[in-house]
Amino acid sequence: MSHSLLAPPAGFDIKAAHVSAQWKCEKPLNCCRIDPKSQFVLVGGEWATPERVNMADGKIVKLEGGHESWVFDAAWSADSTRCVTSGGDGRLVWWDLTSEKPAKLHVLQAHKGWIRALSVSPDGKTLASGGNDGLVKLWNMADAKPLATITASKRDIYRTVFSPDGKLIASGDLLGAVVAWNVADGKESARYDAKPLHTYQGGQQVDFGGVRALAYTPDSKLLAAGGLYKATNPFGAVHEPIGQVFQTSDKKMIRQWVANAIRGGIFWSFRWLADGSLVGASGGSTGGFLLFFKPDGDKEIHRLGLPNILRDMDLAADGLTIATAHHDRHVRITRLAPKKA
Repeated sequence: MSHSLLAPPAGFDIKAAHVSAQWKCEKPLNCCRIDPKSQFVLVGGEWATPERVNMADGKIVKLEGGHESWVFDAAWSADSTRCVTSGGDGRLVWWDLTSEKPAKLHVLQAHKGWIRALSVSPDGKTLASGGNDGLVKLWNMADAKPLATITASKRDIYRTVFSPDGKLIASGDLLGAVVAWNVADGKESARYDAKPLHTYQGGQQVDFGGVRALAYTPDSKLLAAGGLYKATNPFGAVHEPIGQVFQTSDKKMIRQWVANAIRGGIFWSFRWLADGSLVGASGGSTGGFLLFFKPDGDKEIHRLGLPNILRDMDLAADGLTIATAHHDRHVRITRLAPKKA
C-alpha cells in the first residue's frame, strides 16, 4: 500500500487512536493481514487452520486442510479473491476465497523449516517468502510458479518487504542484517547494519533477536527496521523494543528508538502513516502497545496500550484502520480517528 506523506486521510488523528472492534479466534495468534479492499482480516496462529474474519460483522471462515503446523504469515492477492499462507511445516498454501468454503489451489513444500515472512509486490504479481533456511524465494502470485531463489542469509529470515517501486525485496535476518536484493537478478543492491537488533548470549549459547519489522516509506527514502534490544536474559524475556531508521541514499542510520519503559517487548511490525509518522507494534511479557514516532524525533509522540500481548500488526488501505493479532486469541481493530458520537 502507498500513501502520500503530505495528505493524511480525513479524520486522521494519532492521539484519537482507539480499539473499535475485536473478535476471538481459535488459539493464540501469530499474524494478521487486511485484504486490499479492507473487508476482511486473515489471521493465523498456534494451530494449522488460518481464519478469515469479516470486519463488518465478525463472521469467521476457516481455511482447512492446508497446513500441519502453526501458521506464521499470510498475503492477499490484489483483488482479494485469493490468499497465501505460510507455516512452520515449510509450506506455502494458495487459497481460493470466492466460494463459501475456501478451496486449496496450490500446496508447496517451499522451504526447509519455518516460513515466517510473506510479502506481495506493489503490482500484486509477485510473492516473496522468507524461511529459516536463509532463503528468500519469489513466486508468481497468480499460479504459484517459482521465479527466483535468493541465498539471503546463513540464518533465519524473519521479515521481507518490497520497495514501493517493486524493484527491490528487502530481507531481515536473525543476525541483524537488512539487505535489499534486486528482484530482476537476485543480486545484492544495498546492505544496512542493524546489529543492535541481534544478541548472542554466551551463557545460554543462543542467538536472539533479529529483524522482526521492516517498512519502506512510500517515497523509498527511508527504511525502518525493528526488533528487540538489551537481551541480557533471552529465556527470561529480559529485553526491550528497538527501532532504527536508515536513509536508503547512503545506508546511514539516522534515528534509533529504544522503548525503555517496555520490559520484555519486541517490535513485531512497522507501518508508515500518511502524515510521515511511523507506527510500531510492540508485544511481549509486559503487554501490547502501538507506539507512534516521527523520523526526526528522539521519542515516541503517542503510545496506545492494548488489552493483551500482540504479535503482529497491519494497516488497511484507508490509512486509518489497524489490525493487531494477540496472544489472547483476539484480532483487534484500532481506528486512527475520533470515536463517533
